[in-house]
Amino acid sequence: MARVALTRILPFPAIDRLREVHDVTVWEGPEPPPEDALRELVRDAEGLLCLLTDRIDGPLLEAAPRLRAISNLAVGTDNVDLEAATARGIPVGSTPDVLTDATADLAFALLLASARRLLPASRAVRAGEWVTWEPARWLGDEVTGATLGIVGPGRIGRAVARRAEGFGMRVIDSKAMELDELLEQADFVSLHVPLTDDTRHLIDAGALARMKPTAHLVNTGRGPLVDQDALAAALHAGTIGGAALDVTDPEPLPADHPLLEAPNLIVVPHVGSATHATRERMAAMAVDNLIAGLDGAPLPHRANG
Repeated sequence: MARVALTRILPFPAIDRLREVHDVTVWEGPEPPPEDALRELVRDAEGLLCLLTDRIDGPLLEAAPRLRAISNLAVGTDNVDLEAATARGIPVGSTPDVLTDATADLAFALLLASARRLLPASRAVRAGEWVTWEPARWLGDEVTGATLGIVGPGRIGRAVARRAEGFGMRVIDSKAMELDELLEQADFVSLHVPLTDDTRHLIDAGALARMKPTAHLVNTGRGPLVDQDALAAALHAGTIGGAALDVTDPEPLPADHPLLEAPNLIVVPHVGSATHATRERMAAMAVDNLIAGLDGAPLPHRANG
């Protein structure tokens, strides 16, 4: 029985299965463990089940000499220094594919909400501003027949495209055309690329300037894909029609962050995979990875070499 560190309380059946075979120590705070607490948590651990909010870097790995398996409860692994883990011979697992449909559903929900100005309309009802049917108020943009630009046509991007086809949208993607051309043609732009050095601030002031003044930006990928200062400026200036974000930089955004003052903006708290079924499957995959790694077996979903 190995000692396993878990960086957050996870109320899913798979964690009970992990406890049956290993000694699990859990960080029980409501927020991610601070750096010092995380270092202490992993100091004697042989296995680590972490979240995308935990920075697993070289110095942390050096502080955990017994660590021999890491499982990240996320599709991406940009929070884990894969090179440092590989150098130590530590396999790193992730949870790919499982959240494709849940995230695609949310991306399209954000697209629709932004297009039809649902949040300001709902706020108006609660504020008592709905006094009659008004023919020229709360007007939004047509989705049917509009052009959707998918930036990153991987699994999630393709799933969003399938949903768009049901709305009679024309779908273009960054695999078939240059990004600048896509931005110029699209009425809606949905981001699905991984975060790398090349994609950080992929959507900057120049990219936003190429978009139509009526276009909407949807980001369910990673917050740093978008230059948020440039986005705030574009929304204030009316350079684009609206934006809907499931991810930000940082997460969470402080309540007084300037971006939150921008008009025609929707921000939700990174809920792309937040369905009961999806989160339970993610936990099950993460546990499968960790148990395999601690048994010396190949990880079902390994992210490093």
